[in-house]
Amino acid sequence: MIQQLDTLEEIREYFAHDRFATNCLGARVDSFDYETFEAQVSVDIEDRHMNGHDIVMGGVYFCLADFALAISCNVNQDHTTSVNSSINIMKSCKGTRLIAKARPDRSGRRLGFYTIDVFDDLGTHCARMTATVVRI
Repeated sequence: MIQQLDTLEEIREYFAHDRFATNCLGARVDSFDYETFEAQVSVDIEDRHMNGHDIVMGGVYFCLADFALAISCNVNQDHTTSVNSSINIMKSCKGTRLIAKARPDRSGRRLGFYTIDVFDDLGTHCARMTATVVRI
């Protein structure tokens, strides 16, 4: 059954139930494009996001990208889950905020293929995730 979400506020309310991304990570939904299904989420970098080398932990990039993916492939579509994800962390975050932008490369009836790019607020392209999803 498709959950109809017609406004950004409805999307935020629905995805607030993604407790790890919202409560633990601190991620928030910034935007969603109903024509392209592109989603943008972000998180303010805090001390809790740092690893032992005092740089953003890789799991932060992955979780944020995965959250953007969840929104991009689920809003006003059949329930979808990721079956494969791969992330390349290309550069350390130098800014104070991370932004993930998810877009479908191909979204079929059963399978979807997505690219998620993660930037910091200074414009540095920090990571890229590719994912395959299945409609359930």
